[in-house]
Amino acid sequence: MKTTAEELRGVGLRVTAARVALLETVREGDHLDVEAIASGVRDRVGHVSLQAVYEALHALTAAGLVRRIEPAGSPARFEGRIGDNHHHVVCRSCGVVADVDCAVGEVPCLTASDAHGFTIDEAEVIYWGLCPDCSTARSS
Repeated sequence: MKTTAEELRGVGLRVTAARVALLETVREGDHLDVEAIASGVRDRVGHVSLQAVYEALHALTAAGLVRRIEPAGSPARFEGRIGDNHHHVVCRSCGVVADVDCAVGEVPCLTASDAHGFTIDEAEVIYWGLCPDCSTARSS
């Protein structure tokens, strides 16, 4: 298994302590926003500016090591689960996000009913509802 530094080098990125810490924070976290990622990076390597976190997230996302999702009405969130075109379920009340495997199978949802001439390379499906905790709170 490759080290985080080897993965960064493998996609042509310079290895820095902040990038290593950021990638590990995203992978260990659960759909974290930028503030939570910055906090995790600071816990690992000390001071790092929010601008540096944004720049590193942009580089890691562009390189395909991190996936960015943007549920409507929420700040961008980042995850380390990449390459499988999975989907998400988001709680309308508390905003918690969970992964959902696609029900269709391999490279799901990439065959649109009408692609309008587009070459489709990604599909993003977000299911909305209430998480178990918020459902329980509403019914009591």
